[in-house]
Amino acid sequence: MQYPKFIKQGQTIGITAPSAGVGDDLDSFEKSINTLKKEHFQIVETESVRKKGIVSAPAKQRAKELDELIMNDNISMIICASGGDFLLEMLPYINWDHIKQHPKWIMGYSDPTSILYTVTTKLDIATIYGCNAGSFDQSKLHESLQNNIEMIKGNLITQYSFPYYQKERIENYDGYNLTEKDYWETINGEVDIKGRMIGGCIDCLKDLIGTPYDFTKDFIKRYQEDGIIWYFDVFSKSAEEFYLTLFQMKEAGWFKHIKGMIVGRVCFPQCFYEDFSYQEALKRIFPELPIIFNADIGHVPPKMTIINGSKAHITCNNGKGAIEQVL
Repeated sequence: MQYPKFIKQGQTIGITAPSAGVGDDLDSFEKSINTLKKEHFQIVETESVRKKGIVSAPAKQRAKELDELIMNDNISMIICASGGDFLLEMLPYINWDHIKQHPKWIMGYSDPTSILYTVTTKLDIATIYGCNAGSFDQSKLHESLQNNIEMIKGNLITQYSFPYYQKERIENYDGYNLTEKDYWETINGEVDIKGRMIGGCIDCLKDLIGTPYDFTKDFIKRYQEDGIIWYFDVFSKSAEEFYLTLFQMKEAGWFKHIKGMIVGRVCFPQCFYEDFSYQEALKRIFPELPIIFNADIGHVPPKMTIINGSKAHITCNNGKGAIEQVL
């Protein structure tokens, strides 16, 4: 596994919009950029970052703007501007050779999963499932955001489950609306696992299965001696869709050499059958595998920073958990 150089104060973050732009929420984005500047990072944005619409630009243009940052030696790290829905259509136009020849940390979450996951599984370059560029829009950063900044600097702190999480977002609220007690649920008993981490937003990952950008089998074969820890961020899949996606992944060979799994809180949970649940979906696929559910991963804040390709030690007992990652 190749780990790019971590960014230092005074160096430059390149921001690009491989999915949607930030044109509908410029005030929040400006606050976030100012926060990064206060951390003594320089900022460069590509042409389409501040555009409105379901995508920031046509697929070829988005790929071109990513490539501009990859090939710019003055850019030390790349952060995706935002999530969205249609990043997948950009993958055929990405210059993968340039990324391989000029490895840099690429960070994002949600729709940027498709780039992060493919870079790590295809090119064996670690990526960061953490924050998008618009995530730092708080006057006083929550601990999870502070942790993210520390980790992109190379301080790989152990991350512990947080006391509370946000169930409902309040518009124009400065910070997270932390009202619900955080409890990591273990599906098959206490969890104490070690392995190589890979994953992302499962809503995006399911679209990669069987495409030319599915290098999952190569990755898990490469690291079979470490064993694989999968992590999943569930955005809007129902419990039934979640189950069927896991079933498809299993049948496609994605879960060979698996050591354990950690699943975040579902952003928009729904079940169509009264006697079915996300927990039941996990138990049906993995009746004995160590699994954590409702962890601090993904769309429901606060969230942890996960490095695709890192070695991890994950523990969970009595609702509290911790993730330690090493390179």
